[in-house]
Amino acid sequence: MIGTICAALTPAAADEAQGRRLAQFYCARCHSIDRVSPSPLKIAPPFRTLHERYPVEMLQEALAEGIVTGHPTMPQFSFEPDQVGDFMLFLKSLERGPAGR
Repeated sequence: MIGTICAALTPAAADEAQGRRLAQFYCARCHSIDRVSPSPLKIAPPFRTLHERYPVEMLQEALAEGIVTGHPTMPQFSFEPDQVGDFMLFLKSLERGPAGR
């Protein structure tokens, strides 16, 4: 029983592959979403470097409430709670570097 409760509370329920699909759909037009490519839009930071600017966890609330941007080229959108978990897991996976370190 305790194992079941713990399993339900862990982020393992999040789906990294689904997070990558969300990034591809919503973000890849401007941001690099892999560990090596430059961003298609030079001013858009590659997702692999976001953790160097600030903790990516800061994005959780913004993703759930809706990203509002200061420039017109970035679309406004919001994620469902399960999508936020998936997206965050994907972003955290990029912090490991090229060899998954």
